[in-house]
Amino acid sequence: MERSAFKTAELAYIALAATLITVCAWITVPLTVPFTMQIFAVFLSLILLGGRNGTIAVAVYILLGAIGIPVYSDGKGGFSVLIGPMGGYLWGMLLIGGVYWIGTMLFQRKLWIETALLALGLLMCYAFGTVWFSALNPEKGFAASLLVCVVPFLLPDSVKLALALVFGRKLRRILSMQ
Repeated sequence: MERSAFKTAELAYIALAATLITVCAWITVPLTVPFTMQIFAVFLSLILLGGRNGTIAVAVYILLGAIGIPVYSDGKGGFSVLIGPMGGYLWGMLLIGGVYWIGTMLFQRKLWIETALLALGLLMCYAFGTVWFSALNPEKGFAASLLVCVVPFLLPDSVKLALALVFGRKLRRILSMQ
């Protein structure tokens, strides 16, 4: 069954999810390498809204930042952020959505499948973002870029993925979503 039109509730949920991603991008956890809760909100949006609408929420978030609204971490916005050194990781969030969307269309939304899809999407986001970062910083090299841009985030992002699965699956049942 092919759907073309959005219901009003779906549009509202997409807008709320894009807002959640924004708010979570502004929340910084100050550790040795500080990180934000942005990827948690991406995972949660996908789990709650499903692949299609969750990915659209991520795209809305990216577009809002591209037109200059300060939705990115540290209150940044503008197209320059998307084409800058860390821009590949923002674009990579669309890969997480795409993997989740395609995977959940092909398979049931069992816990292990959702976990695998989100983890695979995150790995693809890391890979895309690191290649992007390395291309803009050729003096650093790919291995050094991995050490700076990925390794410090492996554990925190794994925890965020687990938390999003726990909260998202419970909220999805409570709210009778998808």
